[in-house]
Amino acid sequence: MSAELPPLLDRALRLARVDFAPSHRQPAGPRVITALVVSLAGSLGADALLVTIGQAVFPSTKGYGHFQFSDYAKLTVIGVVIACVAWPIVTRLSSEPRWLFFRLAIAVTLVLWLPDLYILFRGAPGRAVAVLAVMHLAIALVTYNCLVHIAPVRPAVDPAVRPAVGSHARPSDRFVRRGD
Repeated sequence: MSAELPPLLDRALRLARVDFAPSHRQPAGPRVITALVVSLAGSLGADALLVTIGQAVFPSTKGYGHFQFSDYAKLTVIGVVIACVAWPIVTRLSSEPRWLFFRLAIAVTLVLWLPDLYILFRGAPGRAVAVLAVMHLAIALVTYNCLVHIAPVRPAVDPAVRPAVGSHARPSDRFVRRGD
């Protein structure tokens, strides 16, 4: 018994390519953990580099509170962890997870710029806020690329393919077609 969705919701899900019917397998757990670690290292490294560059290009931003490692690191870690939890969920909901995850990354980055705009309008230095906005973008780029490349979805298992049997199987013979 299948429940029919309201037409507007059905259309929105189709536009977002959420079909709940992926033909691929989930990313491997160890690869998601590896992507998390690499994303954290890359994002924190990018943050530190951008702060250093920002302070060199805009000397007036030296000492800006949000440029302290302890300040941006905790928020970066939280954001990267959330993205790394979201990736396997997106791969479960969509048969085109990279397409959907890319658009979600853009949407989340735009939302994360709202606090930057808020502190700008509250009097924060514009140059410092610009560096914060670039930091958000860098985190999104690093995390998206780590997840989709280090922890990609795996092809569906072809039922006509079975693992090779016996100790004589070479790594290149991992899968042998039935009837061969």
